[in-house]
Amino acid sequence: MTPLVIAGRAFQSRLIVGTGKYKDGPETQAAIEASGAEMVTVAVRRVNLDRSSESLLDFIDPRRYFLLPNTAGCYTADEAIRAARLGREVGLSDWVKIEVIGDQATLYPDIQATLEATRVLVKEGFTVLPYTSDDIVFAKRLIDAGAAAVMPLGAPIGSGLGLQNTANLRILREMITEVPLIVDAGVGTASDATVAMELGFDGVLMNTAIAQAKDPILMAEAMQHAVLAGRQAFLAGRMPRKLYATASSPLEGISR
Repeated sequence: MTPLVIAGRAFQSRLIVGTGKYKDGPETQAAIEASGAEMVTVAVRRVNLDRSSESLLDFIDPRRYFLLPNTAGCYTADEAIRAARLGREVGLSDWVKIEVIGDQATLYPDIQATLEATRVLVKEGFTVLPYTSDDIVFAKRLIDAGAAAVMPLGAPIGSGLGLQNTANLRILREMITEVPLIVDAGVGTASDATVAMELGFDGVLMNTAIAQAKDPILMAEAMQHAVLAGRQAFLAGRMPRKLYATASSPLEGISR
């Protein structure tokens, strides 16, 4: 299986996982391990960066996992830019998942502010992966601004609704080939992740679907298999859909 390549860096796993909403650090650690993920997102504004007390970072080995700081909780481009700079200053990474929220009820992204933050941070040498809507126009503008990947939502963050607008996602997949496309937000269970991969997306980023499952460790393992199965099915190419039945065993040559 070919790796997922973002900004020249290869990842064998196409599943990216978050670190929020778990009951404690050990559960977070166990779920990440069960997921098989190599890239792990960490909210800059929600971790104890100075390590003065126990921190989420104590449970994630940076020698084993690639840390992707994110700007969760930011509502303006300036806030997101400051969070990204802070993550780099404390040694987390010069990669960043840009997330600028535009509406508190739906947690939909402010795409104009996301675009502004992307432009600034790319010029400062960051590898920027923006969380965005499923709008093809803004996706193209983010690429023009230097985004290393485009990460459209499948449904509102933490909703678990699954992919709600597959038509738009199909358009994105058909029209964007120059950078990876990663479904970010809305996945609720393993079949949602499989569908995203069967659409041809390059990866899936999730947090709540694993962390809020009744058994997060088992769900993390299920998601690992789901992403792999979806990718394999996409590469294999599904059979044509037909209105009527076709016998599984051909009848030619059978005496009557």
